[in-house]
Amino acid sequence: MCVRQRNRLHLEVAMIKFLLMVNKQGQTRLSKYYEKVDIGKRPALEADVVKGCLSRKKEQCSFVEYKDFKLVYRQYAALFIVVGISDTENELSIYELVHNFVEVLDKYFGHVSELDIMFNLDKVHIILDEMIQNGHIVETNRNRILAPLLALDKMAEAH
Repeated sequence: MCVRQRNRLHLEVAMIKFLLMVNKQGQTRLSKYYEKVDIGKRPALEADVVKGCLSRKKEQCSFVEYKDFKLVYRQYAALFIVVGISDTENELSIYELVHNFVEVLDKYFGHVSELDIMFNLDKVHIILDEMIQNGHIVETNRNRILAPLLALDKMAEAH
């Protein structure tokens, strides 16, 4: 296998499988899947993933081997953001992506809270869709991420 084929194969495999936002009680507030997971299997997967991350101590690493992939998680106040990634994905870039996601949410909502997430799920999905498409990071610039949402808000105010 030539280098070009190997690099192409690597790009196709490295990806984000899912992103979860969960509170300390283990309730899922947001879930976004980039790889097909049977809808009936999602609650069990989410419960298992959340239990694994919530049971860890603060001093422990935020990267966890889980089944045939890895988990990257960060805690912000009462919320945990957990990202399932392929073995070839860069954990640190995902860790930074999570932080950037929270910063974008903070910028839009002004210190985002669990209630902001729950009552504005459509807007949170728009932000997430601007950042990640098909399991790959496509945008990290906060202003560009928020531009479509701010345009929608402006149109809504006009009506």
